[in-house]
Amino acid sequence: MLGQRQTAVAWGCVRLGDAAFDQRVRKIYESLHDLVGEYRPAEAALEDVFVNRNAMSALKLGQARGAAMAAIACMDVPISAYPPARVKQSIVGNGRADKTQVGHMVRALLGVQKPIQADAADALAIAVCHAHWRSSPAARLLAQSS
Repeated sequence: MLGQRQTAVAWGCVRLGDAAFDQRVRKIYESLHDLVGEYRPAEAALEDVFVNRNAMSALKLGQARGAAMAAIACMDVPISAYPPARVKQSIVGNGRADKTQVGHMVRALLGVQKPIQADAADALAIAVCHAHWRSSPAARLLAQSS
């Protein structure tokens, strides 16, 4: 990445509405499948699921994440995952940064002038984290030791 400036090609959020849960999961799958088909990324990154005190919420989050992973994997795009604290550390320099700090730094790093919705900023933060982490010597050492 030396000498290259990162830019955001596109961003947004999938609006799921109040449909039944199975239909919301389907919409996640179909929306991501369409986006991968449109933009043809060489690789993708997701945030690892954090442990939630509410088991039902954690289960639903895992199911939604699974739909996203299936949509991406079906298009033969390799997927990496990063813990939330690593994403925040990579973007803000603090693994406990709040959404406002992450959003501000994402805009600054990517040169975006207009506001970015918080969930979209999180997704862009994961992409920037991946761009930095996948090419780092530490990442290669970690992969070799696994």
